[in-house]
Amino acid sequence: MSDNLKGAIFMMCSMTCFAVNDAMIKALGGVLPMFQTVALRGGIVLLLLGLVVVRSGWNVQKLGSRDKWILGLRALAEVGAAFFIVTALFNMELANVNAILQILPLAIPLFAYIVLGEPLGWRRTIAIGIGFLGMLLIIKPGGEGFNIYSIFCLAAVVCVTIRDLTARSLGAKLSSQEISFFAALGVFVAGGCATFFEPWEDVSLDSWILLTGSSVAIFFGYIVSVLAIRMGEVSFTAQFRYFGLLATLVLGYIFFEEWPDTWSLIGSAVIVITGMFMFYGQGRKKT
Repeated sequence: MSDNLKGAIFMMCSMTCFAVNDAMIKALGGVLPMFQTVALRGGIVLLLLGLVVVRSGWNVQKLGSRDKWILGLRALAEVGAAFFIVTALFNMELANVNAILQILPLAIPLFAYIVLGEPLGWRRTIAIGIGFLGMLLIIKPGGEGFNIYSIFCLAAVVCVTIRDLTARSLGAKLSSQEISFFAALGVFVAGGCATFFEPWEDVSLDSWILLTGSSVAIFFGYIVSVLAIRMGEVSFTAQFRYFGLLATLVLGYIFFEEWPDTWSLIGSAVIVITGMFMFYGQGRKKT
């Protein structure tokens, strides 16, 4: 099994975990305040990752100053992604949030070219441009469905892109558990501080079940997403994020009776097709 294929499998597993997390977090919307949700989930994830890190060792002291700055940037990107995504989930349909996030497989190769110098080529450049047009069909600027939360989803795309590329920049200097631990620590600290600015609600048993399930899902999502980015080429593994669209559509329809409108589905299809074109082009290039 090639490294790219392993990375693709890890990416599909990661996207399934994040889809389950999104569904559970959305179910908490209107039940718990946003920052309280982020802080409690972050605390549980931090505990799970801390146990893993203690068992596997601690290599942060071996990092140079540049790598520590990169690690800090990744933590900040994770905080931003958590804030924007959770806020959007509380105020938008699950499928629409995920549909906008599907621009990630196109954004990551573009940023990988700009930041890491990975090859792109004119075919991929055209595909990325078409994919961004598909994104416009989803968010529909100026349309009735366009609002501030659509912008939040796009901001989350930027944050997740930075998060994934910084994980690759760290190379093999830290384990995936250690990288994920610092991301969770940043989310927990930021969410905990922000709870002072909103009322704190009592947490019911049902809410604890959802928070725990969400935390376990995002725990495994953290681990395998880092493995996916490290294992294969960014421009290859990123395409398999589309598996998350299928998982989210199924979960949104079953649990929330939600389904994106026709234009959103068309825009999602455009993004998926262009992503698959990039994948096919890379495969032909290597044969």
